[in-house]
Amino acid sequence: MRLLPARLHHGRGGAAQGQTQAQRPGYRRCPEQYLPLRYLQRHPARRASRGGNPGRGTVKFTRRKAIIGGIVGGGFLGVGFWFARERDRLGNRTLFNLKPGEAGLNGWVKISRDNSVVVAVPRAEMGQGIQTALAMLVAEEMDARWDQVRVEDPPEDAVYRNVDILVDGLPFSPEEAGTVVDVAHWMAGKLGGVLGVNATGGSTSTRDAWVPMRTAGAVARDLLLRAASRKASIPIADLVAVDGEIRRRDGAKVVTFGELVDSIGDLAVRPPPPLKEPSEFKLIGTSPPRTDVPAKVTGTATFGVDVRLPHLLYAAVRNAPSFGGAANGFKLKQGALPEGVEKVVIVPGGIAAIGKSWWRANKFLDEEVEVQWQDGPEPKLDSATLWKRYEQLLETGEPALTRTFGSESRPDKVQTLTATYRAPYLAHTPMEPMNCTAHVREHEIGRQGVEVWMPNQSSTLMRLVAARTAGVSQSDVTVHTTFLGGGFGRRAEVDLVRQAVTCALAMPDRPIQVLWSREEDIRHDVYRPMALARWRADLDVGGSTPKLTGVAKRQVAQSPTDQFPARVIGLPAQGKPEGNAVENPPYAFASYRLDAIVADGSVPVGFWRSVGHSHTAFFDESFIDELAHALAKDPLALRRELLAGKPRYLKVLDTVAREAGWGTPLPAGSGRGMALRASFGSIVAQVAEVAVTDGKTLQVKRVTCAIDCGPVVNPATVRAQMESGIIYGLSAALYGEITLAGGAVEQGNFPDYDAVRLADAPVMAVHLVDSGSSAIGGIGEPGTPPIAPAVANAIFAATGKRLRSLPLRLS
Repeated sequence: MRLLPARLHHGRGGAAQGQTQAQRPGYRRCPEQYLPLRYLQRHPARRASRGGNPGRGTVKFTRRKAIIGGIVGGGFLGVGFWFARERDRLGNRTLFNLKPGEAGLNGWVKISRDNSVVVAVPRAEMGQGIQTALAMLVAEEMDARWDQVRVEDPPEDAVYRNVDILVDGLPFSPEEAGTVVDVAHWMAGKLGGVLGVNATGGSTSTRDAWVPMRTAGAVARDLLLRAASRKASIPIADLVAVDGEIRRRDGAKVVTFGELVDSIGDLAVRPPPPLKEPSEFKLIGTSPPRTDVPAKVTGTATFGVDVRLPHLLYAAVRNAPSFGGAANGFKLKQGALPEGVEKVVIVPGGIAAIGKSWWRANKFLDEEVEVQWQDGPEPKLDSATLWKRYEQLLETGEPALTRTFGSESRPDKVQTLTATYRAPYLAHTPMEPMNCTAHVREHEIGRQGVEVWMPNQSSTLMRLVAARTAGVSQSDVTVHTTFLGGGFGRRAEVDLVRQAVTCALAMPDRPIQVLWSREEDIRHDVYRPMALARWRADLDVGGSTPKLTGVAKRQVAQSPTDQFPARVIGLPAQGKPEGNAVENPPYAFASYRLDAIVADGSVPVGFWRSVGHSHTAFFDESFIDELAHALAKDPLALRRELLAGKPRYLKVLDTVAREAGWGTPLPAGSGRGMALRASFGSIVAQVAEVAVTDGKTLQVKRVTCAIDCGPVVNPATVRAQMESGIIYGLSAALYGEITLAGGAVEQGNFPDYDAVRLADAPVMAVHLVDSGSSAIGGIGEPGTPPIAPAVANAIFAATGKRLRSLPLRLS
């Protein structure tokens, strides 16, 4: 996160969590505490909110998709998967790490004698406010008072795994329907309980928790009411929960939640009562003080780089210059290790020096070690060669996926409009450098002898890879998730945990903290894919004014969806495009065709904030503006015309246009541009206002943003995430570009991979749009995709110059 908004509350509230988040093996669940899915309300449908043309169009299923479905379906049939028990998303009362003086109400919430309500938050806090948002869901249904709420991190257990992230990862777009799609969604839900992961990403955390965590709060409230009724001998019908107390309906206090710690142990869990209607919400929809802010303000929060353990050693790393390379060996220039350096270790992808200080180890690698490198598969690769490769694929490549809707027909008199767009590789550059601390206790291998401390987006994956690296069972590994100094998808990767555990194995009984320099981070990232796209539109020019008929797009990119499972857990790549890059636009074209071509290559690509939306939004929304110009229409008017019949989109679009003053005069050299994108269940539109001086100096002066994310849990957090996403996307739009020469990345630090500074940040105004939809959307990523095309379209409005390549350069 390049720039943090400063609009968050800093007052007291739920106690901050300054310590690390431990993820340990779960505990056996008691049968009587099992709550099957049939007791849970169905997750609201999200298809219509996520874009596309629901119910329309066809998809060419490749042989690969059929093979995937057959293998997955057949494999699970072989182990009785189809008859697997429905997934428990409530958990039993002893699951949530009970301490003396505490009583568990279910796997998500416990109470203590000091009247605290402690909520389990299994998602990683990286500045997005997820601890606060998820705790609010439980507190709302419990009728707890916010200043009595604390958050803790639960053990590793299937109850807490993220199902929504698996459903979002399926190779189908929101508009696809049919038996195959329905079965795949059902299987993904089942898979979440069997093989799912505790993961934070894809803007799924609140969406995934919306029903189970509210249900947990409602079940907890029911238990407390029944316990109070029995303790006070008052009929339960005469009692209500209010602000952390059980009261008579006339308002008289009966007992606090904390006074019921010893009164609920033998009460059985009943099917949950109905969840509250939105009109009954008291906490949801407000912006209480965030749980993570006090520790961050006082300096007591623990990030990965803050981990300090007895006898800790530090490791600096040099990774192989070319992608896929490795260290074959090394030679010490002085023949021996100097004072302060303990060991040199070959690690996956490179070499590490372990010392008493990171500075000494890093200096030693720079000056006193000669490494024999093994080249990767493309040691001479450069950006010019890659672009030529992509251009050839754009012309002749076989699509991995073809998607169409409408009926294509060419008019007698046709004018064809074409435009080709480029987007480069991008690095993540989280503020906190990449790091991981590992400790292998030599005499405890086989008895939870491996511990890992790191800022990560999936403790499940870190635990799996740590176990594989150490050669132990996952039950022997404990992962402590610290606060994250930015994530953006980078901290879902496992390269640091492999290197840290390898170092710790070489020096057992000593914790080792691996820390990458900024140069290592930028040059050995897993990048947002570079992409190339060509739009084509046919205009009927047989009448007095041109009319739009059909449109088509071909695009080329590598696929994080393909690479990530192969890189992390060794699953074979399937050659399918990344799902967010191939969603249909929401516009009602007469006909539409997409050919998505998956590029191979040695450059590692991964999940980056908004992933495929970050480049396809630039391609799509830039071309919509080009179409408006060719049709002599206002860009707003054309979008409204193509979105007729989609009231949610129109309300967002009209809101941003009104608030931005669309159509009002601007000074010479200034312009406004707009863009709209549906992603991760939310609809976002942005208008950028720019000023161009002397045809070469660009200033983004103002960005107006409107978002419809369905029910709003915390308005301040939504606004903060939109502002953060805008700054992150603007940094990429203006400066972001990773280039290759001689098989290696040319950039190495912020002087050559710049970001928007505070002095250059635009004025931002975020408007929350209430369309009445019950479908809850994500907020962590949807603010990023529209900003690049909005700025590009504003530059065209100001100068008449169309920029089709990122980053946006006037000359």
